[in-house]
Amino acid sequence: MPKPLTVALFAGAALLTRSALRRRVQVSPLWPMPALETPVSGRPRSRTLRLLLTAHETIADGVVQLRLEGAELPRWTPGAHLDLVLPSGLVRQYSLCGDPEDTSSYTVATRLVEDGRGGSREVHERLAEGMELEVRGPRNRFPLAEARSYVFVAGGIGITPVLPMLRALPEGAAWRLLYCGRTRASMPFLDEVRELAGDRLTLVARDEDGRPDLDALFASVAPGTAVYCCGPEGLMEAVAERVPEGAALHLERFAPGAPADGDAAFEVELRRSGRTVEVPADSTVLAAVRRELPGTVHSCEQGFCGTCRQRVLEGEVEHRDELLTDAERADSMLICVSRARGERLVLDL
Repeated sequence: MPKPLTVALFAGAALLTRSALRRRVQVSPLWPMPALETPVSGRPRSRTLRLLLTAHETIADGVVQLRLEGAELPRWTPGAHLDLVLPSGLVRQYSLCGDPEDTSSYTVATRLVEDGRGGSREVHERLAEGMELEVRGPRNRFPLAEARSYVFVAGGIGITPVLPMLRALPEGAAWRLLYCGRTRASMPFLDEVRELAGDRLTLVARDEDGRPDLDALFASVAPGTAVYCCGPEGLMEAVAERVPEGAALHLERFAPGAPADGDAAFEVELRRSGRTVEVPADSTVLAAVRRELPGTVHSCEQGFCGTCRQRVLEGEVEHRDELLTDAERADSMLICVSRARGERLVLDL
């Protein structure tokens, strides 16, 4: 599933507006990072691996599955994802959906986004078996927590991080799964999901069944239930509005959330360059900076990959990324999505 980070939301989500929801988000504890290296900057990052693409196959309408092979690969846990560096240089995030115990390969799947920014089309149309690809990770920002019971909600390709969780649940665990999609033919891993879930599965294909009844799904959810949701933004917002008191909601995003209400313009001083740029309310710091410094590196433009991270010398940041830890946010920001809380920031650029 194409961003990334777990956010944990607790009871009362139904009372939150979109902007209030952003303020109430709590970042889950940082994922385990078993394979790290320290660059010259001193910032830990996931090890970069070169893997062989040994399978590129269509598994549902508009969905391809990739198998990437290597040797003694870092282990991962359900909910983890990889950064895939495409031949064009684009970096995209995909949930691991294979076997965590298999240290010889990683499996991911991606849906073609017709009106996207080109990453999924490159995966579908330009990647081929036999190619060597660069990956970073794995990282887990969507870990499976211990809970009294579970409710899983997956929309389309959002089944990819959920599927390893279903396999990993202890015998006797109480859980339910709502799996929805446009059509049955477009829903990947449908046969395996049916086999795993049995009568705990509610399957909703929009062309046959319309929209899922989320009110019915959450009517009997008890306190202490962990709710995991991955899918289109509209589905995640609808789930967040219905999570009852005492349940914990975990969301997996690989696209940025909606902008907060009332964004304002501000200025950014580029200290080393001796320049100051204006960031309009409807623009990003990255866009403003690149007008002055066109060589500023970036990739995903969604707050997931970390390529555009810059050091903050002065000012308070409104962090909207899905990557940085609290410690990293103390003196840096991802300029593709994050903004100033006040009227001015100073960057080490």
